[in-house]
Formats: sequence, structure tokens, C-alpha cells
Amino acid sequence: MKDDVMISAENVSKKFCRDLKLSLMYGVQDIAYDLVGIDSHKNKLRRNEFWATDDVSFEVKRGECIGLIGRNGAGKTTLLRQINGLIRPDYGSIELNGRVGALIALGAGFNPILTGRENIYINGSVLGLTNKQIEDKIEDIIDFSEIREFIDMPVQSYSSGMQVRLGFSVATALDPDVLLLDEVLAVGDQNFRAKCFNVIGEIKKNAAVMFVSHNISLISLVCDRVIYLERGKIKYIGPTDAGLKKYSAEAATNANLKDYTELLEAPINKFETKLNCNELKSGADITAYIDLAADEDIPNAHLRIIIWDDKEIGIADWSSKRSDLNIDLKKGENKIKVSVGPLILKPGDYWLGFILIDNTGLKNIAWIYRKHHFKLTGIILGGYTIQFGMKEFQLN
Repeated sequence: MKDDVMISAENVSKKFCRDLKLSLMYGVQDIAYDLVGIDSHKNKLRRNEFWATDDVSFEVKRGECIGLIGRNGAGKTTLLRQINGLIRPDYGSIELNGRVGALIALGAGFNPILTGRENIYINGSVLGLTNKQIEDKIEDIIDFSEIREFIDMPVQSYSSGMQVRLGFSVATALDPDVLLLDEVLAVGDQNFRAKCFNVIGEIKKNAAVMFVSHNISLISLVCDRVIYLERGKIKYIGPTDAGLKKYSAEAATNANLKDYTELLEAPINKFETKLNCNELKSGADITAYIDLAADEDIPNAHLRIIIWDDKEIGIADWSSKRSDLNIDLKKGENKIKVSVGPLILKPGDYWLGFILIDNTGLKNIAWIYRKHHFKLTGIILGGYTIQFGMKEFQLN
């Protein structure tokens, strides 16, 4: 069973065109070529075309969870859609064994004018289940989704989080042999995401799972191997820790970051940080003190605090925006005290850094990367740490 190959991809390649008119023209040409049996055009790029996936080959066995990582536009979602049959490769082949459950885009597979309950029956029927089999599972699906009071409303009235709840519940409850998950799980709330990843751990025992995420802490927790894509090509395939370390190191290099980097941009002219201690127990909170000076008022600034582990992998991230906190900095001196936690992490060495972003949300005006080292001691508390919360915030 464990040696069963559930997903096999060989030389999978897909190209897209950046120009709409040319894309339509190429589509007509390709249909004509297919009708007369010409396929020499499939492995060549025409004007304004690019490879979204380029000669991608891999296998996923039953009992494995594979993470897809890479920058935006690397080809992760395109590859997942080809595996799910939503997009046909230009050349190469994909073989799947067994029933496929997928959550690739919000609302995908749902009829918006039908109710959640009706959509459950439709999805189950598409996967080959009988009405009796669906009826045996439907109460568990509704309970897991936690949207029972809305289940008989049209799906078009659901929030994005409710759609994710229903989509994940359906995809995982119908006993898939292959489970495909895109970044959409990031939309759900913290408690539901933790519940989802516990379910993924159970499903993985008898299925193959492919998981796309930019949250490398989650990839680290649930994936046995990773595929690192860059410009549609596989740059790395192998054990998770080594792949994430390579990905993080290259991301830091691209951002001109070294082991310790401190960058300041106008209007910030001072950004000094310190921690309350350098050693604390797993599960404790950590307090940071920030002394900064600005040349002008900065209303509604955005502060992030990031923790890296000893493999240089970012494993926790606190954000003032996610905490619905407005930080209005005044011209001159500003002092910030912020406590975050609990640090539900295994004992070991960690580094902490800070990013201050202006009110556009686009410009980093202060960046301290991996400056502060601290050690966690004690026992492993277990559980998934998706983000840690604010315990105290003071601005003077």
C-alpha cells in the first residue's frame, strides 16, 4: 500500500500567452494542428508565450504529503490544476490512481445558486458516490464545516471563509486517494486551519497529498518532501527541511539580506530593538521593546514580528494588521512595547526580527532581520502554531 504511486507526472509542460489577441489566435491554430495530427508546435514558444510549467516530472506515493513552494508565478497552482484535470498539459503526461479530492480555488466545484447541502450531493456524485453513501457522510461534513445554520442557504451568500470550510469538508470527507490543496486554506480562521491540518495528517496515512502554501511553517509541519518551482521548472525536489532552507536562503539573498541585516528608510531615522530575555520556556510569551524616531508623522503603520528557527526557516509571524491594531507614529521619538505568544514551539535556538511598513502597506521603512537570538527550554507542547497572538501593546 505504501509503495502505491498515486500521482505520476512526466515531462509536464504548459505554456501561456501574455497577449489576449495572440492567445486567441494561437488557440485556433492549435485546434487546427490537432485536427490534422501536427504536434511539432507543442514544445516551442511563440511570440509572447512563456512556460508556466516546464518539463516537470515527479511521483507521489500513498502516505506522502508533498509541498509545492516557490515565488508567486512560479507555476505551483498551474501544476496543481493540471494534476486535477482543470488544465490540459501542452505535452507530457499525468497519471492519477483513485478518487481525487481538491480545493484549489474558492467556490471551485460549487454551483453558487444552489445551497451548501445540494452542492455536497453534487460533489459526491461527481466523485462516484451513491446517494446512500453521501447520506451516510453528510452530517459529518456539515458538522466539520461548522456552518450548519447556513447549510441550506445558496453558496453565493457564503463568505470566503465559509466556502473554504465547506470545500475542505467535502474534499476530505469523501475518502480521497489523492488530496490537492492550494493556498485557499489561508482564508480560514486559526482554529479551523489547525483542525484541517490534523485531518490532513490522518488522510495522509492512506492517500497522497499535495499542498501549496507560502507559509513555510505549515509546509514544515505537514510535508514529507517539497518541490521548489522557479519559472515553471523544478529547482529542488527532496526532504522538506533541506528544501525550505534552500528556498529561505535564496529569498533572503534576493532581498539582499545577510545573517543579520538592519535597513532603515525615510522617514525612519532610528529603529532600536531589544528583548525582555534571551531564554524562556516553550509556551511562554516574549516581550520586545522598540525605540524608534521618525522625521514625520506616520499614521496607521504596520508592524510584523517574525521568528526563524535554527534551520533559517521562518516558523511564526505576528502582524499588527491581523490583530486589527492601528499604530499611529508621531514625528520624533516613539517607544513601543509588545508582548506576543504563546510560543508553542519545540525547545531550541531561535532568532527574532522586525519589519515596519508604511500606511500604503507596500514600503518597508525599517527591517531588522534575524538580529535577536533566544533559546526555548522545556518539553515539546505539541499542536500546530499557525500564528501567535498579541498579549500586550503599548505606544508612547
